[in-house]
Amino acid sequence: MPAYDDSDFGVQAPTSPSQLRKDSNVNNTLPIPGEHEDDGPVEVPATRSAISEAQKYMHTLSVSPSMKERRASRNSFGTSLPIPRSKRQSRLSSVHYPEGEHPSRPGMPPIQPTRELLASHVQSMSSEKVTKAKNMAFAFDIDGVLVHGDRLIPEGRRVLQILNGDNELGIKIPHIFLTNGSGKPELARCEQLSKILENPVSTEQFIQSHTPMSALSEYYNTVLVVGGEGYKCREVAEQYGFKDIVVPNDIVAWDPTIAPYRVFTEEERASSRPRDFSKTNIEAIMVFSDSRDYATDMQIIMDVLRSENGRLGTMAKDPVSQRVPIYFSQGDQLCPTEHWTPRMSQGAFRIGLEAMYKALTGADLERVVYGKPELATYKYADEVIASWMDQIHGEERLPENIYMIGDNPASDIIGGNMYGWNTCLVRTGVYQGEGNDDENPASVGVFVNVLEAVKTALKRELGDDFKFEFNEKINPVLHSGQADGSAIE
Repeated sequence: MPAYDDSDFGVQAPTSPSQLRKDSNVNNTLPIPGEHEDDGPVEVPATRSAISEAQKYMHTLSVSPSMKERRASRNSFGTSLPIPRSKRQSRLSSVHYPEGEHPSRPGMPPIQPTRELLASHVQSMSSEKVTKAKNMAFAFDIDGVLVHGDRLIPEGRRVLQILNGDNELGIKIPHIFLTNGSGKPELARCEQLSKILENPVSTEQFIQSHTPMSALSEYYNTVLVVGGEGYKCREVAEQYGFKDIVVPNDIVAWDPTIAPYRVFTEEERASSRPRDFSKTNIEAIMVFSDSRDYATDMQIIMDVLRSENGRLGTMAKDPVSQRVPIYFSQGDQLCPTEHWTPRMSQGAFRIGLEAMYKALTGADLERVVYGKPELATYKYADEVIASWMDQIHGEERLPENIYMIGDNPASDIIGGNMYGWNTCLVRTGVYQGEGNDDENPASVGVFVNVLEAVKTALKRELGDDFKFEFNEKINPVLHSGQADGSAIE
């Protein structure tokens, strides 16, 4: 084995281990442990700093926004985000209930034959409270607020019971589900949530991060759809009206060398739709959900971004000017799951992609990010709330007092604050801090769980004496003399 002198490397040898550690710290390199100068491996100083270079590759708007900076958008270049223009169509068949329960009105919990009539009497005696109840609404984040993955947060079930009519007025209080979750058709997700929450959830009151992206089907023909389990996101895109949908598995089946570390099974090959992608113009990239294979998805996206007019197997002379547009359904870096601490989400994948693009091209990646806290998502939520109001109360209008309840200050809270909603932060998900968040404080406050947040909001709007149960034994005749009667004896 050849021997080396320190002079062979053009460096001055340290006189002691302590001197080595001192020199390492000065040069921004990691200190190398060791107590003996003459024993052990040869230590060759690094030519590159041990400090991460990610910061210089990250666009300044890649980081979580802060209310302190009053940043209005996380889009790189202020790009417009299309959302569906047409009014949401009524699909009463899309209302799903826990197994064996079929109420007579969409969105209402199981009721006795006389319950609706009794509630009507109570409401007629409490017109002031009824007016206030119809002038408020809730927008719930889901993961970390109502559920953890497939596991129920118990207070979430009780909240929906109250809002679905188990309150002193027997009235349904408008609420929608506004989540940065993704990866499934809306119908399938509503069915799943109905079973977990044991309360009806309708597609008419449900918005996933990629739901507003259905509007993009009017702009592009052939699109690359990335993320999610199996081919579920292809199914989502088909339901949104996209005409020609490509997923990474289709490309790997066409040319396995494009993803050299991917183990591609025969089952995956049989279910894919390969074609000659060197003759296919991919017009846009849609990241609908979290990547299940970072290496393959990032490689394919980079190939498309740097290609000639979206044709794989080509390299554009100027990839920046010919860049294929790329859309992300949301920007959260972390997401609460059944694990004890939040896991990386789509935002982490996006930042990695931005850094790689910057390193390879020298330019910032221009991209569009949907989901909370983007203005487009809240504009779309307005339409959904007004439509749901029409279904449950026959009044197509937007309530004045809307409460956003979420667990992520960097998406739920900042988005609601910027849009003028009341905001409540809960500690059952991403946020685990003491007191309110410093960067993006919730306007109403921080709560131990969603039930406490909803009770606080209801008391703010309907009075401290508002009761959270409906009394089936109430006799409207005996209470008819009260100016603002209660359903509690």
